[in-house]
Amino acid sequence: MARRLDYSARYPLHTTEELYAALQSRDYWEARVAEMRKYAPNNEVVSLDVTDDGIEVVLHHTLPREMLPEIAQTVMRKDMVITRKESWGPFDHDETEGKFSASIPAGPGSLTGTIRLFPTETGATMRFSPTAKVFIPMVGPRLEQLMLVNLVDLFRAEQEETLRFLDNQTADKSV
Repeated sequence: MARRLDYSARYPLHTTEELYAALQSRDYWEARVAEMRKYAPNNEVVSLDVTDDGIEVVLHHTLPREMLPEIAQTVMRKDMVITRKESWGPFDHDETEGKFSASIPAGPGSLTGTIRLFPTETGATMRFSPTAKVFIPMVGPRLEQLMLVNLVDLFRAEQEETLRFLDNQTADKSV
């Protein structure tokens, strides 16, 4: 049985237009990946495609096996290479929607979800709705819960880096 959650990343004092512009910027994605290197050294932006139809980005995160929780080490015999894909539709009237996935070659499960960027009274919000599914009897539910808990930590770190990036962009424009 798959597990789901919702997480809202709030960006007070920033508009949805500012966030969407950041999502279109390679500098933004490189800053996010650089921040993630504090937790795992091998991360990279594989591709970023921006068209009139939206945004497509592919990231690779490599987690050394010894950094994985014990329960994950029982099923992962080598470093975990995660391919993360994120796509956004075109920006339309202050909001847009996207989707994301994370996959591991020969991995025992899946992680997919949707994202919605919308305005609020104080700024903008990105609402993430991930679903984790692990196809291993007995430990599957524990690994699904572990995935979602770690995902919330990742969303928080990315939210902080996004705020930092947006604040720097705002400061650069005011100079």
